Amino acid sequence: MKKTVHFPFLLSIILLVSCGSDKTINLINGENLSGWHMDVPAMDNNPDTINPFIVRNGMLVSLGTPAGHIITDKVYANYRLVAEYRFAGEPGNCGILVHASTPRDLYDMFPKSLEVQLQHKQAGDFWCIEEDISVDNMPERRGEPEEKWGGSEGQLRHIKNLTNGSENPPGEWNRIEIECMNDEIKVWVNDDLVNHGYDCTATEGQIALQAEGSEVEFRKLELTQLDQQ
Repeated sequence: MKKTVHFPFLLSIILLVSCGSDKTINLINGENLSGWHMDVPAMDNNPDTINPFIVRNGMLVSLGTPAGHIITDKVYANYRLVAEYRFAGEPGNCGILVHASTPRDLYDMFPKSLEVQLQHKQAGDFWCIEEDISVDNMPERRGEPEEKWGGSEGQLRHIKNLTNGSENPPGEWNRIEIECMNDEIKVWVNDDLVNHGYDCTATEGQIALQAEGSEVEFRKLELTQLDQQ
């Protein structure tokens, strides 16, 4: 006997296959900066100041100057962020800030956050920006005395990664993966685990990209929500 497949059942199967349980969103739409807002101090009193963040050839580009940040409108927690980036010219400095909140909380420039460094030859370092995090081998990787560990001006805010040998040669694309789960943050550079922090003082916030002196192209910024553990 020939079986009849009812349309509602067939439609539900199609939707299940096409949508599945995928929780990945693309933070770059390739056309404009929808979903983001900028905080660039130089633009406060001079609206004609060049915008340091643009969309070019489908990529989100940080031109490097003037200094500032582009920040997601939404707040995120428990996610994996995958970015593919390269320095468009001379390799230099940039960063991805996670758990960002209060704007211009440090040096009247940096939002309260935990920075995952992209600076050439230091990719995966942590910089504490009015937030804090712990890692193994803290005295070796952060410096001493312990009393100066923290995220404020004058404190030891820089935490070195586990290896500086994971970046590709200048001009080539790099892949950085940042996993934020509860109070832990793990970072991979080109599939090498280069940092693992825990006891972070923040567990959610916005995501920000820096303009910090060097032009950087981002061809991928994909965020996957993770189930809370």
